[in-house]
Amino acid sequence: MTTEKNINMNHNPEEQKRQEAIASHYLKILELLGEDTSREGLQKTPARVAKAMMFLTKGYKEEANKILSSAIFSEDYKQMVIVKDIDFYSLCEHHLLPFFGKVHVAYIPNGRVTGLSKIPRVVDVFARRLQIQERFTMQIKESIQEALEPLGVMVVVEAQHMCMQMRGIQKQNSITTTSDFTGAFNQAKTREEFISLLRGGR
Repeated sequence: MTTEKNINMNHNPEEQKRQEAIASHYLKILELLGEDTSREGLQKTPARVAKAMMFLTKGYKEEANKILSSAIFSEDYKQMVIVKDIDFYSLCEHHLLPFFGKVHVAYIPNGRVTGLSKIPRVVDVFARRLQIQERFTMQIKESIQEALEPLGVMVVVEAQHMCMQMRGIQKQNSITTTSDFTGAFNQAKTREEFISLLRGGR
């Protein structure tokens, strides 16, 4: 069986070549696992997985700062802006298994704000890469701080990790929470206000 027939042909030549190469590797992996790759259910699997993996890692080709900078507006507003319950799905770089959950972002403007839809898009940029939750949290914070130069940024991520639920310790209900912050959020009072507003809406 050749994988070329099953490859999505809508990419540019370079992307198509990459997708074909990824599919060929997954074909070999299936064979090494002991599967019969000629059987009906698996014939298109390498191509499907290649396409899925390219989508799930498309964040490497996107720049968070450009997304934020494309919609920055001057505004004399210095109260907290919160975008919470942003769904995300990512892949753990240690086992290539999913981790997923919600991101909550707050920032205090310093004369500039961004379009609210841009913050979830920034979350997606970093989620669509091989990740660990700690770095994911930090990257979101740093990108907002760099692009908007606010008085402070705080990011909280709550996630479930399939590498803990499907394998290893196999704890089904565990939630991992990470946070990172800058500027005004170094003050405990400001952090507590964010957490209070975050929990109060639930």
